[in-house]
Amino acid sequence: MIKWRSFCVYILWMGVVVPVRAQDKKPVIAFVSDTQAPLLVEHVIRKLHHNTKATALIFQDIINSHPSSLFILGDVVSLGYQNSKWQKIDTYLEECKQHHILVYALLGNHELMFNARKGAAQFQSRFPMHDPAGYVEVVDSVAVVLLNSNFSKMPDFLIKKQDNWYNDTMHHLDEDKAVKWVIVSCHHSPYTNSKVVAPSIAVRQKFVPAFVNSKKGILFLSGHSHNFERFNQQGKDFLVIGGGGGPHQPLLSKAVTPDISVSYKPMFHYLEVERYHDSVKVVSRQLKNDFSGFTDGLTFYVHRF
Repeated sequence: MIKWRSFCVYILWMGVVVPVRAQDKKPVIAFVSDTQAPLLVEHVIRKLHHNTKATALIFQDIINSHPSSLFILGDVVSLGYQNSKWQKIDTYLEECKQHHILVYALLGNHELMFNARKGAAQFQSRFPMHDPAGYVEVVDSVAVVLLNSNFSKMPDFLIKKQDNWYNDTMHHLDEDKAVKWVIVSCHHSPYTNSKVVAPSIAVRQKFVPAFVNSKKGILFLSGHSHNFERFNQQGKDFLVIGGGGGPHQPLLSKAVTPDISVSYKPMFHYLEVERYHDSVKVVSRQLKNDFSGFTDGLTFYVHRF
């Protein structure tokens, strides 16, 4: 059984406190991934580009644009078990809260690195709606399914629980008349041409089929690869949006999977999704190379089959 949650914030209007539902606000959903600061070793082995400043600017642009919701697709911080690594992110999350922007997240590998139990606890304390066996949130008739792709850190019973929940949920969402579109998300990318991280075969096997077969499934979003990549597989769009501030990863010169956005490769970026009549508008917000601000980069529309 799927349980939808409703949230309210409050404003003072003509001297009266009135509730404002998320759907009454700007109906834009923001997505960002891999906002972690570089690890110490990455200062040696990677070429850095003012990464923490880029993350700060991304959160500021998100707050200024005031979406109804923000979804962070894992690797929120570099080491989840260390409280000190959360300090800047905690500041950004508090600013989102003050601006009544609902924030959801899913686990990346960095949250669980070195001390998975403590890292998961730190993560859960900041994102109490999170469920390690998958959960779903609906914003303006768009259902966002958030999945745990850290299979090596999950016991068998949790993997099976998520498998069953995910397949049942995708079926129910297809039948739910209140839901018009479905976006599936996880941290590890089923398709990527990164030289640093490999595409996840497990994600391809466990998560992709139900998405491809969904009548309402329109986007599959992931991170882990610190790039913007766009693939079309079996008629469906797959986006990698790992440009939240983590160290940039080079791409293979000869693509394993054809990238249909080879000319659009911003280093730092996040995504905006908005219901637009009978389609969904997708905009990649790109940080300018001189860090002077953001511009709308790649923009396209997705129509349901």
